[in-house]
Amino acid sequence: MKKLSYFLALVTILIISACDKPQEATKIAENKAYMFYSESCPHCHDAQEFLKQKYPDLNIIKLNVATPEGQQMLMQCAKKFKIKEGLGVPLFCLGDNYIMGWSPRYEQKFQNYIKPFLK
Repeated sequence: MKKLSYFLALVTILIISACDKPQEATKIAENKAYMFYSESCPHCHDAQEFLKQKYPDLNIIKLNVATPEGQQMLMQCAKKFKIKEGLGVPLFCLGDNYIMGWSPRYEQKFQNYIKPFLK
């Protein structure tokens, strides 16, 4: 009976540690551009349409905040920029700059911030 208990404890520890590894491996990189979005957000769709039209070849990492990876990365971005209240989408993390929300008035700001990420 003790062997079975030890075996189950070992299996539990292995499962927990395996679940933790992908979270540790993913981290906001300074040299990459990120867009956090939600499928149900109309402003996210507007921002994605803007990207598709103005920057069809832009290499931007799009993360759905409804996924565990998207939520984890969103929290890293919020921590980086010290966003404590009112966290929303779309959220762009662009090196040392971020844009939260979207409307036509953000287009010029985005174009300025995205320059270092264009090839």
